[in-house]
Amino acid sequence: MRPTHDISPVLDALLPRLAVRARRLSDSASDADDLAQETALKLWAALRKGAPVEDIDRYAMTILRNLARQRWRSHKPTAPLEDDSAAVPPTAPARMACADLAAAVEKLPETQALLIYMIAEGETSPTVLAQRTGLPLGTVMSRLARARSKLRADMGIAQKAPVSDLY
Repeated sequence: MRPTHDISPVLDALLPRLAVRARRLSDSASDADDLAQETALKLWAALRKGAPVEDIDRYAMTILRNLARQRWRSHKPTAPLEDDSAAVPPTAPARMACADLAAAVEKLPETQALLIYMIAEGETSPTVLAQRTGLPLGTVMSRLARARSKLRADMGIAQKAPVSDLY
């Protein structure tokens, strides 16, 4: 086994040449750096184990070439994902629509926004809304109608269109 201090100057001199050759064999600079580094590690390990190496440059370049070939063979091209091939429908449009709706609710008068927030929390009965707010049922109904109308206008939804048109 060779001592480590004998190997370091040899590797230091070899690394720039490995880097140049690796750039020719790789598609990107980062891949080339990885390839050169992996080659240096394999060479260092082989020398530490006492491998009979007559010409270190040629041995290193052979390791580099074999590693590059190994990467080329293992690289399997992938087909780009199409919208139709997505297993889960995208959530971004719905999230953006919810954010827009929340901003539109913030613009409503406080009395209308309160009722919309209560509905968002799960209470859909106008009678219960009237009891909780202490307002007459007719007032709750008219405020909800005005709030829904304003929200539809702000969100660009036709008055009779379903809410699913939002996204």
